[in-house]
Amino acid sequence: MLSASRLHGDDTTVPVLAKGKTDTGRLWTYVRDDRPFGGVDPPAAVFYYSRDRRGEHPAAHLAGWSGILQADAFGGYGDLYATGRQPAPILEASCWAHSRRKVFELADIEAAARKKAHGEKPNLVYPLAVEGVKRIDALFDIEREINGLSPAQRHAVRQERSLPLVAELETWMIETRDKLSRGHDLTKAFNYMLRRWSSFTRFLDDGRICLSNNAAERALRGIALGRKSWLFCGSDRGGQRAAVLYSLIVSAKMNDIDPQSWLADVLARLPAYPAHRIDDLLPWNWRSAQLRTQSAAA
Repeated sequence: MLSASRLHGDDTTVPVLAKGKTDTGRLWTYVRDDRPFGGVDPPAAVFYYSRDRRGEHPAAHLAGWSGILQADAFGGYGDLYATGRQPAPILEASCWAHSRRKVFELADIEAAARKKAHGEKPNLVYPLAVEGVKRIDALFDIEREINGLSPAQRHAVRQERSLPLVAELETWMIETRDKLSRGHDLTKAFNYMLRRWSSFTRFLDDGRICLSNNAAERALRGIALGRKSWLFCGSDRGGQRAAVLYSLIVSAKMNDIDPQSWLADVLARLPAYPAHRIDDLLPWNWRSAQLRTQSAAA
């Protein structure tokens, strides 16, 4: 994972059993997925557990790594981006999907109509927010067209088509924000982006960067669903074991491998397997071996 030049990062809550209650722990994930720019390295995800959300945790997870980190604006990542960081500063690439969500909530006509139909107070819908969503969506339309192309090809298209749209969006947000009150919800949504504009626009100069951090959010989806089934981790050690298991299962699924079949085979072979060939059992290598076996049998 840490050989990658670009990673996605995110975290989510996990209940941890405590005396007479549950505390709120965290599961962190870092995802390598180079498929959007035609990378050859296999996708994978690694998870870590902690009892809290202090910035020291991502600092420890990525202590020896430098590159591009795609993440939300969590303040705990701040030390990773510091100029004097060793071995080198990590470059921040902000998530447009996350920022779009903040604007979309103020433009969601359907949600407001549903609340009104149920006799609830509907959220305010702002035409300016609708305009903002349309401008951001135009960038995502371009990204869908260039998904899977090489970094150089993606960079060329972005310079020709996305750069003018981004420049127009920045001007429009500044002019619109200056007409609104400081406490307006739309002002807050625009400031979230404008204060981090250099990290939001980094994708224009690097074809490897994705417009969103959806790869990490997808990796965490199973945890959100699992919380309803297993309810909590029994202890900190349970949380650490959960992180290991999620690393294995999510990485297998990212490589289109059935986790149960893979783990059953690996655990059966592991006790007698040569230690110097342990990499053969990683999901992507295991899959290649399975395909070769199937071809030979055919």
